[in-house]
Amino acid sequence: DEEVQSLEAAKLLKSVVEKEEPKLVILGKQSIDSDNNQTGQMLAALTGMGQGTFASEVVVEGDKVNVTREVDGGLMTVALNLPAVVTTDLRLNEPRYASLPNIMKAKKKPLDSMSPADLGVELAPRLSTLKVEAPAARQAGVKVADVAELVDKLKNEAKVI
Repeated sequence: DEEVQSLEAAKLLKSVVEKEEPKLVILGKQSIDSDNNQTGQMLAALTGMGQGTFASEVVVEGDKVNVTREVDGGLMTVALNLPAVVTTDLRLNEPRYASLPNIMKAKKKPLDSMSPADLGVELAPRLSTLKVEAPAARQAGVKVADVAELVDKLKNEAKVI
């Protein structure tokens, strides 16, 4: 179900990207509800744009963007042609609060409102949940006094060694 939600979100974003034609689309890394980390990659695939994921630094230079990300061995930088999709990491920036004058200015700016139908996207559910049930209850474990007793039980009762 989470994949369907991510795909629907990506389809909506694709329509917005086609309408607005941005050079750089910046998305969060993952959602707080399902924690899937899929929407940015799906959007990149649907639009044919290059993608940089888990960005901790983004530098735009002309018609290219360099995206630095943390990997197991340190840092990796990928160079992408614009337009591109970038998903962020929490190290990308330090959040700041908007000042009161800027909040007042933002209230006066026009806000475009679109429905999925305006973008040619249908959000009708395609999946239905037939049944939800709890998993079978686990049997109680067994405490052993020492390693020798554990090895004995594994050999003779469980027959796994």
